[in-house]
Amino acid sequence: MKKLGTAIVLSGPSGVGKSTLVGLVRRAMPELEFSVSCTTRPPRTGEVDHVHYHFLSDEAFTRHLDAGDFLEHAGIFARRYGTLKSEVLHRVSRGIDVLLDIDVQGAMQIKKVCEADPAFRAITEFVFIGPPSVDVLEKRLRGRATDSEEQIRLRLAGARRELSFWKEYGYLVINDDLDRAAGDLTALFRSFKLKSSRQDQELFS
Repeated sequence: MKKLGTAIVLSGPSGVGKSTLVGLVRRAMPELEFSVSCTTRPPRTGEVDHVHYHFLSDEAFTRHLDAGDFLEHAGIFARRYGTLKSEVLHRVSRGIDVLLDIDVQGAMQIKKVCEADPAFRAITEFVFIGPPSVDVLEKRLRGRATDSEEQIRLRLAGARRELSFWKEYGYLVINDDLDRAAGDLTALFRSFKLKSSRQDQELFS
């Protein structure tokens, strides 16, 4: 029986524990793969092209952008980053679930692609990780003891902006208890495989 994979767009504010949750989910679902992004920055020591990133020249990035090849893209500190549609489709068409750990700005770009493209809409799910409250999020950020007061205030301001978008996502998981949230997230990801839109259209013919 042929099944399509799922492109899972996962967002959440800084300090919500998203990386820890993803690590726990991937222990339960080792078959879950990360999307590999494109970047115009040079490789760092130990980074491998097409494994950590697809390293592109500015000219190649622009060609992809002009051709409409990106699901989402952004510029950060004079470098550009983006996710190719082909990167996701290649895996999903082989039944692989692909995780796109991405900020709200990128997620909203992908949502626009899905609105215009029924094929992408059928394979994409949007999941938001939220804190129990903004107060708890602030305590977590301060508990790191690695950021200055100015950095904490900037992170909180960014978190409040991102939290205002939670209703734009299909699913909301609150990280109030790490094990429970990881269990909810794992069960949710597994349930995506059961959607009728992911099954072979000729299943009962």
